Amino acid sequence: MKKLALSLTFLSLILASCSSSDEDTVTPPATGSGEITGDITVSKTFIKGTYTLSGTVRVKSGATLTFDAGSTITADVANGTDALLVEKGGKLIITGTAAEPVVFTEKSKTAGSWGGIIMFGEAPIVSGKTADGTPITTATSEDGTNIIYGGAKADDNSGSLKYVRVEYAGKKILDGNSEMNGFSFYAVGSGTVLENLVAYKGADDGFEFYGGTVSAKNLISYGNTDDSFDWQDGWQGQANTNWFAYQTGAGNFGMEIEAKSVNNAFFPKVSNITLRRAAGTVTEAGNPTEIDAVQFKKEGNGEYSNVVISGYTSTGAVAVRIQEAATNTNQVSGGKIKMLNVKVVDAATALTGTGATGFTVAFPTGNLTTSTTATGATLTAGAWAIVDGVNLLEKL
Repeated sequence: MKKLALSLTFLSLILASCSSSDEDTVTPPATGSGEITGDITVSKTFIKGTYTLSGTVRVKSGATLTFDAGSTITADVANGTDALLVEKGGKLIITGTAAEPVVFTEKSKTAGSWGGIIMFGEAPIVSGKTADGTPITTATSEDGTNIIYGGAKADDNSGSLKYVRVEYAGKKILDGNSEMNGFSFYAVGSGTVLENLVAYKGADDGFEFYGGTVSAKNLISYGNTDDSFDWQDGWQGQANTNWFAYQTGAGNFGMEIEAKSVNNAFFPKVSNITLRRAAGTVTEAGNPTEIDAVQFKKEGNGEYSNVVISGYTSTGAVAVRIQEAATNTNQVSGGKIKMLNVKVVDAATALTGTGATGFTVAFPTGNLTTSTTATGATLTAGAWAIVDGVNLLEKL
């Protein structure tokens, strides 16, 4: 009997010890907070948390800035010109998820309050040509920082952005000539990963590419007051897919495509595109004619397939506008503009139109095709596409 009592006492001590040990190991995950400001000169990781962005934060060459999934970074217009800028040689790594995106927003929730995410790489650009026709391969940025961009590293790597949302960006600089977008990519190379990105209610373009070779997959441009997607300087991304634009309130072109009046031999490719314009949407102030789904100007070109266009019904609006005779001659007739498997939902929207008199748009056989079965973009649902309880994909 004495042995049994001792055994029971020993067993109870073991069980109590195990219970206490289990309770000690249950600890909540750490979360981060604080201010992000100044230059990032050494690599730094911000764990999941809530942070404030103060001023223009620059990721310098040789440094890598990393944000964990589920983080929220809030800019405050009271701090001046807030932006997150990655310089040439720097890297930005953001690995959000569909359920836990990384969100960059602004305290006042006012469009144009801050500068968004700006990346500079060292990939090639063509920003114009000299009098003798020699390509110009560098340019000065439009964002007010006056950074020279353009290089020779087609596969340059500026980092990886996955499941990232930028809200209320598109700040315009007081000089009247400088502007920022939701996402601005200057000479960014093909080694950079851009996937599942949202530009929400900014005061300029949702996404703009300034040359470079980077490609982007699964993009949402929602409620941006200039163009949903825009590029120039000979951007030549080849693996772009699933782009969705929804214009509401104010907005210009669904896609504005230009090449600085250079007849480039190359062109970008984008597949699975949906461009929608809500009823009552007006153009940005001062741009009364920018009402088309897609505009090609200054020798812009490219191949675009499985495209759905709806809502572009303002008087005179067309699905595809060719702005000048040179673009028509060199790019349309030259076979470097292809619009394949295009579905124009509204009967009131003409398929093509010109921006000037004196020429007629006539695509080579097979380079402009329509279809009633085009599906456009396909995107995965999740918190990454929900803002203040509104599911952005409901408009897809």
